[in-house]
Amino acid sequence: MAMKQVASSAIKALANPGSSSVLTRQLHASPGSKKIVGVFYKANEYFEKNPNFVGCVEGALGLREWLESQGHQYIVTDDKEGPDCELEKHIPDLHVLISTPFHPAYVTAERIKKAKNLQLLLTAGIGSDHVDLKAAAEAGLTVAEVTGSNVVSVAEDELMRILILVRNFLPGHHQVITGDWNVAGIAYRAYDLEGKTVGTIGAGRIGRLLLQRLKPFNCNLLYHDRVKIDPELEKQTGAKFEEDLDAMLPKCDIIVINMPLTEQTRGMFNKDRIAKLKKGVLIVNNARGAIMDTQAVADACSSGHIAGYSGDVWYPQPAPKDHPWRYMPNQAMTPHISGTTIDAQLRYAAGVKDMLERYFKGEEFPAQNYIVKEGELAPQYR
Repeated sequence: MAMKQVASSAIKALANPGSSSVLTRQLHASPGSKKIVGVFYKANEYFEKNPNFVGCVEGALGLREWLESQGHQYIVTDDKEGPDCELEKHIPDLHVLISTPFHPAYVTAERIKKAKNLQLLLTAGIGSDHVDLKAAAEAGLTVAEVTGSNVVSVAEDELMRILILVRNFLPGHHQVITGDWNVAGIAYRAYDLEGKTVGTIGAGRIGRLLLQRLKPFNCNLLYHDRVKIDPELEKQTGAKFEEDLDAMLPKCDIIVINMPLTEQTRGMFNKDRIAKLKKGVLIVNNARGAIMDTQAVADACSSGHIAGYSGDVWYPQPAPKDHPWRYMPNQAMTPHISGTTIDAQLRYAAGVKDMLERYFKGEEFPAQNYIVKEGELAPQYR
């Protein structure tokens, strides 16, 4: 009900500029130059190694020349934390903020309150949980992302991580680096993927692609989601729908997290839920680090209850040097890289440009790209 009231107020405010509603921000650009701020990671010396490396500060999504030729101001930085950071200096007068899940600019309710000119929050990629979406909705902001831009990249990465864990690959690789040769030290906990039960929690775009890629490995495939996938895809993959998550989890040899971070999923893999998993379970999480209880995962890896944990998402990001996942046994963690391949960067850069063009013209975005529109949250975040 509250969300509907917010949406109604937003519509009334747009229809009646003299309205006293708190929601007075336009959903699309007013005439004139706009201040656009992009927050990305720095590439440093690596930028020169690939002309298509656009997802970094130096590459700036390839937007600088285009935006500045139209009279807009484009500020790009990696400095996003603390009261004296570069981003904070621009909060009061920016109109558009572009950020990524890989180097997230946390857009808090406090920052939204300070950003009097802010109209549009764009995620270059998928996953806008670094934004306080409730505060954005209440402020009448539009939040959008480039839906589908890196789903292939993430699904491929998940398949790689499953194989790395199942085959106990990393210790063998480390032996090569350190000059050792101990086959037994690897083989005692290396298995085939064939015949294992793999469950994905979430069967959206990434989850469905993963199921398709797992089909040739002759696994027993399970999935849990709010809704069932298309019957034809179910038949094609042989995946079985599990309505009860807690009934599915103990069946799984391998669990893959493919759901968004919401208030309902935050910390859902706590000590009690992990204890109910099959001993020796393998977990892959490229979704969001905060879905897991950080210490509970570290403890379960240390005890062997989780036989291997791999992913590229942490909380917070970048992960501090003392983050326990850096030092827990049998982990195959990386920085947040799964969705930022060069192919994905080109796709989400093009998607951001498309939405900016539409924003300047006052046109609607593709419907699937909206995360907050007229006070309403997208279904996956409700």
